Amino acid sequence: MRRLQVSVALAILSAAAVFAAEGRWPWARLQVASPIVVSSAFRDFADTLQSGETIGDLFLRQGLVSLEVSRLARDFGFDTRRLRAGLVFSFRRPVGASEPTSVVVRTGPEERIRLQRSLDDAWGLEREPIPWRTDVVHFSGDIGTSLYDALDHSVPDDMLAAGERVKLAWDLADVYAWNLDFTRDLQPGDRFNVVIERRVSEEGEQRYGRVLAAELEVGGKTLAAYRFGQDGRSGFYDGSGGSLRRAFLRAPVEFRRISSSFSRSRFHPVLQIYRRHAGTDYAAAPGTPVMAAGEATVARAGWSGGYGILVELRHQNGVTTRYGHLRGLASGIHPGARVSQGEIIGYVGSTGLATGSHLHYEFLVNGVPQDARRLRLNAGPPIDASLRPAFEQVRADYARLLAAGSGPASLHPGD
Repeated sequence: MRRLQVSVALAILSAAAVFAAEGRWPWARLQVASPIVVSSAFRDFADTLQSGETIGDLFLRQGLVSLEVSRLARDFGFDTRRLRAGLVFSFRRPVGASEPTSVVVRTGPEERIRLQRSLDDAWGLEREPIPWRTDVVHFSGDIGTSLYDALDHSVPDDMLAAGERVKLAWDLADVYAWNLDFTRDLQPGDRFNVVIERRVSEEGEQRYGRVLAAELEVGGKTLAAYRFGQDGRSGFYDGSGGSLRRAFLRAPVEFRRISSSFSRSRFHPVLQIYRRHAGTDYAAAPGTPVMAAGEATVARAGWSGGYGILVELRHQNGVTTRYGHLRGLASGIHPGARVSQGEIIGYVGSTGLATGSHLHYEFLVNGVPQDARRLRLNAGPPIDASLRPAFEQVRADYARLLAAGSGPASLHPGD
């Protein structure tokens, strides 16, 4: 019996050897399945809040039904009514799940909202601040038709977006508002040179911060402006430490053009007669904000005959300014109210004896009308002697940057 078992075993082994040599097998091979690879446990997708729809409409479109929109304001203080069309919502849905478990939306430049469902199906809200770093950038170029055109031509999009260049142009105009009339003083061939703070987000977005220093070459003359201050308050000074600020703004409105100047005899477009024009007319779009030219008390505010809606301000040293043909008054503007320089007091209109939208601006000294555009206005206080060493150091740092080539810079070499 034992001999028979040994013979059978040897026969099986011999046959196996033959099949192995020929690459053939008399039985099916064991099939081993390929490993299952899970590329992602989640599916991410985005959707945009459309004009005229609510966040609830958007959630339903994405199958999100477990989150009550009313809870967002009640439980988390998140007012969805303030969300504007065009916001992009990012959703995350686990593979095999029926609805998303995470929603993220960036509600503004500084904040991101994250809605997250926990393991016990409770929704929570987290506000995530978006970090921005601040750097210093230098731009320079030639001025052709306008300051904005010069900035638009000289500053590339990858350094500062078009909308941010508009803000920079207005701020530069504000820096020199007491010294230059940008509608008539700038000429082709003039140059600008400016150092600014720029903010950059973690996603690479760029925003204009503020002007640090500037030089305008106007008519062969260089006008320097250096930001300096302490305790959170700052102003602009020239190279010798003199303040660029004046007691009154050169123009109390952002205007398109001067439609009528101060004149002893002007043909009135409504009355059709020649008579004195005791102010300056600034053509501007309806609703353009009108600013107080200086610190003052409101003497009159309301309807005043041919002036239409008028604001009259009483300043120190016998100075009075008038703002006529307004469409309406700003909140809080009434007789006796105090206003600061640059504060909005009303809005451009065409009330009273006016043929179009404009601001009629008068400047009176002891009751006598003056041409505000030709007055030499007193400057603000210069740098205090105790602060001069600190100012001179800041001025030297800014002057070095203004002399450098355009692009990113550092206030402190080696940083």
